[in-house]
Amino acid sequence: MPGKPSIAFIGTGVMGRSMAGHLMAAGHVLHVHNRTREKARALLDSGARWHDSAGAAAAEAEVVITMLGFPQDVEQSYLAPGGIVERARPGALLVDMTTSSPVLARRISAAASARGLDALDAPVSGGDVGAREARLVIMAGGEAAAFERALPILSLLGKNLVLQGPAGSGQHCKMSNQIACAVGMVAWCEALAYAKRAGLDPARVHASISGGAAGSWALTNLGPRALGGDFAPGFYVKHIRKDIGIAVASAQEMGLELPGLDCARMLYDRVAGKGWEEFGTQVLYRLYTSL
Repeated sequence: MPGKPSIAFIGTGVMGRSMAGHLMAAGHVLHVHNRTREKARALLDSGARWHDSAGAAAAEAEVVITMLGFPQDVEQSYLAPGGIVERARPGALLVDMTTSSPVLARRISAAASARGLDALDAPVSGGDVGAREARLVIMAGGEAAAFERALPILSLLGKNLVLQGPAGSGQHCKMSNQIACAVGMVAWCEALAYAKRAGLDPARVHASISGGAAGSWALTNLGPRALGGDFAPGFYVKHIRKDIGIAVASAQEMGLELPGLDCARMLYDRVAGKGWEEFGTQVLYRLYTSL
């Protein structure tokens, strides 16, 4: 459609496929790449154009958005020979929405700037539900002009959009978010495990405490899933472990001790040790019920 920039969307997993769908619904021509083509099937059936690599997709678009799993995936997609930075069109806008390393975000920004490209690190919060309902919280780092340029597109994906500062700032903000999430998961799992051990109905306890001072998004949305034995991933254990690792490393660089996060890290390491990394983060509750 006239006036609608073409978009390359790299990473069509649990959240990415919903996000890309919103962009297509708004009239943007979409170029997609994903490690597993089948996960892009619904988008391709709706008219998205497939490309065999991230760089190939980037070469066809005015805006490139990535929603990947791990920092190494981001580094490979952006900075490897034939990658996004090398093949992007002159003047393209690059938006990495992966939760990744602040240091890597600054490297990508510098490489993009050297080629005359705009770059933002813009990780999100809200999980699969927020992605489906276009209610994501988007935390951006980069130049103000690039953020203003991205706003019409980002507003199709979320409702709370904030530029936190220069390159890397979006990732630092997301680390703050993930620290709160990881430690908060421990809190509500322990609360419901305590209720069960005390002989109470955890579902009734959940109904009582979720709307009060103990309430949180995770308790409201993930607590019922866990109590019902639904451990399907809205956000994978393997990804929260990755995020905790980034946050711990960043905190160590700044000389900051985070004992609560250390506890969450230890517990999620135990979850992984049971082979549950492909489950959603709410599977942490299962650890307590198996003690």
